[in-house]
Amino acid sequence: MSQSATSTGFLNTSRNGDSNTSLGIKIEKEVANAFVKRQKRSSLYEWYSEYYKSPMEQMHERCENYPPCDYLSDQIGFSMAYNRFFGRY
Repeated sequence: MSQSATSTGFLNTSRNGDSNTSLGIKIEKEVANAFVKRQKRSSLYEWYSEYYKSPMEQMHERCENYPPCDYLSDQIGFSMAYNRFFGRY
């Protein structure tokens, strides 16, 4: 099996030097990291909103985790289903 690196960062893998029977495309680490860059948080608000949920989001999750409320919210809407099982919000 032979492997050769090209100038684009892709690694060609083939058997017996035949390019028609390639096993797949492999990407070098540096090229792969170009696609998977983490987006940096630019402000304290973005950091806060990413880690802490709003009260409404917490209520939605509470209803989704309780199967009867989740089912009823699909039928009559979230607010009515939440009021039925957990009281007024």
